[in-house]
Amino acid sequence: MATTATTARNTKTKVTGKNTTPRKAPARAKAATLRKTSAKGRPAATRKNATARSTVVQATAPTVYEPGQGLNGPDPTLMERQSGIWNMLMDRYFRLEFDGFANLPDEPCLLVGVHSGGPLTMDAWTVIMAWWRKFGKTRSLHGTAHDVLMNTPVLGEYFRRLGVITPTRENIREAFDRGDDVILWPGGEVDCYRNWTDRDKAVLGGRKGFIRLAMSAGVPIVPVATVGGHDTLFVLSEGRGLAKLLKLKERMRMDVAPITLSWPLGLALHITPLQHLPLPAKIRTRIMEPIYLDKDPKRLDDQAYVDQMYERIEGSIQAGMDELAKKRRFPVFG
Repeated sequence: MATTATTARNTKTKVTGKNTTPRKAPARAKAATLRKTSAKGRPAATRKNATARSTVVQATAPTVYEPGQGLNGPDPTLMERQSGIWNMLMDRYFRLEFDGFANLPDEPCLLVGVHSGGPLTMDAWTVIMAWWRKFGKTRSLHGTAHDVLMNTPVLGEYFRRLGVITPTRENIREAFDRGDDVILWPGGEVDCYRNWTDRDKAVLGGRKGFIRLAMSAGVPIVPVATVGGHDTLFVLSEGRGLAKLLKLKERMRMDVAPITLSWPLGLALHITPLQHLPLPAKIRTRIMEPIYLDKDPKRLDDQAYVDQMYERIEGSIQAGMDELAKKRRFPVFG
């Protein structure tokens, strides 16, 4: 396997190969999760219990990767077959620097970050692939994607085989119950199509539902900071007025109609997924320290507390982006 660069906090350490030892949830996390039940009435899974259950299932009936089954987690066969391509893209094309794995808690968590560079969001994809390269089958991460992408023929099925799910409350809770991790990009299209001049700005779009979701599930939130992905194309205008004129909110659930400069189309209205090839920009990503939320159910209705946590999470992402951006000498080239 390819060499993975990881760090404890901000110190880079080379690690060869995958970590093949499943993590065990600490006693306090196990006790908390065992007290919870999923929407279907089943006990919530700790990572240890989920791993044990999965071992039994594999011994009797191997997982079948059927359409719509992103919750099965990444298809190991597919991930191994494409690892050479993704390793080349991460190491050579995007020259990925990735650190902060040591900040991950042992229990399942909700990772929250920004994604950039239009609909292809290569910084988001490199998180998914770097995670697989680090943990393999021992710790599953579910990416999330807009239902327009998930319903696209061929592309949607590919996403599901990578373990990607639509970000519904039910899907995310089910993933936590299985002992898996989930990553969200709350800013959506407002985030990935933000103006290039805001490329190093954390944009979560004012969307705060993920905080209540994490509180109700009893999982910590782990901010993820990244820079460089927004140099893979150049957003010259977010086109909010044009989006209203074209009624994209009603037609595609989009608040923007961005004008971009990219290859090979050059200057263009950019609203479809496969409209450009990403430039080979250097991407830097860091997993920040976890943020533990109040488990008091009354806090779910405490808007002031939710707002406070939102600002703290967005602030953590911004702080990480600021540090990573200082390393960049020139756009695209890094």
